[in-house]
Amino acid sequence: MPPIIKKFLTFAAVGLCGTAIQYMVLWLGVEFFAIKAAIASGLGYALGSVANYLLNYFVTFKSQHNQKSHRDAATKFYVISGIGWCINTGLMALFVGYWHWGYWFAQLLTTAIGLIWNFSGSHWWAFRHATVKAVDTSSAQ
Repeated sequence: MPPIIKKFLTFAAVGLCGTAIQYMVLWLGVEFFAIKAAIASGLGYALGSVANYLLNYFVTFKSQHNQKSHRDAATKFYVISGIGWCINTGLMALFVGYWHWGYWFAQLLTTAIGLIWNFSGSHWWAFRHATVKAVDTSSAQ
């Protein structure tokens, strides 16, 4: 299995924790507190992102083994996550608030779109390890 596929599957599995938090907040918000689905989903997304960051830092991308600082990784992760939050909340507002889709169907579709966004940003930017370029000393004399 190609390494990127393995990493994606690990990312998706780890993301189940954050997704469970998001879906619980969505359900509680809509069903018990009469909060609009987009708002409840956005709140759940924000709460779930904390679990997702920690699990991705230590499990998916194993940043502690490569000296990737929390400051660098978290800053980049939350830029990606913030854009993902906008995508999630905007799509939920569109799908449920404007198109009147059921909120569970809308959230499942939105989650799939968010998964692609979040993995791409995390893999290629937030948790990417800097590569050290070799310096050519043969011409320097």
